[in-house]
Amino acid sequence: MRETTYMRNGLFQRLIQLTGEEAAAALERSRVIVVGLGGVGSWCAEALVRSGVGNISLVDADKVNSSNINRQVQASTVTIGRYKAEVLKERLLDINPSCAVGSFPLLFTRDTAELFDIPGADYVIDAIDSLPHKLDLIEAAHGCGRLIFSSMGMAQKLDPTLVRKADIWETSGCPLARLVRQGLRKRNFSGHFTAVYSPERYPNQEAVFPESGSGDETDTVLTSPRKPIGSAVTVTAAAGLVLASLVLQDVCCRFSPGGSSPGRRYE
Repeated sequence: MRETTYMRNGLFQRLIQLTGEEAAAALERSRVIVVGLGGVGSWCAEALVRSGVGNISLVDADKVNSSNINRQVQASTVTIGRYKAEVLKERLLDINPSCAVGSFPLLFTRDTAELFDIPGADYVIDAIDSLPHKLDLIEAAHGCGRLIFSSMGMAQKLDPTLVRKADIWETSGCPLARLVRQGLRKRNFSGHFTAVYSPERYPNQEAVFPESGSGDETDTVLTSPRKPIGSAVTVTAAAGLVLASLVLQDVCCRFSPGGSSPGRRYE
């Protein structure tokens, strides 16, 4: 077997002890696209690189601001005003200089999708908080056969132990997941993918995600101007770590006798 970078330089020794050398080599060869680098996506990206992923693309058009500091891994008082994707790239290269990190300070839309080479990825992570663009990414990844793991709503929650995974059509208790299901049905999408969500209901959540399923909210919620909503790093980071763990488990299951991928079972 080809000697990996990690075997040569000693990085991630404890990971290799857990996964084995073949899985570590497969992780190094894997390419992951993370779209959305907020409280969920930023922690997912860091966990992926700390888990040995050797090629990662970071997509987010936003710049760091002071309100990000409580929950986003790349946000600090010295990075305010800089593009999130660029700051996070620097951080990830500090962790593993051998990792191929692509930085895209751009908005993911149907029109820009081809810029990110989704067909060339092994995994796509959806951590977008704009519903139309979230639906666009799900359709794009599924349409070219890429395995996508998608985060639902993690704002207005305090209990990280309630974060869980399920097929998107089996999610319950999450208002954003409900809107995603509604939006996908409107687009005649019937595919399957793994969603990471939490059924926790915190006060005032319905002010952010209305209950009605028969209006235009699937096109406007999360894109219209709205009052800022609260979120805690303990929950957003937990969701990001679960997303990263789905990639790690999917790779490792290929090298475990009888292993079952937590993501492919929903394809």
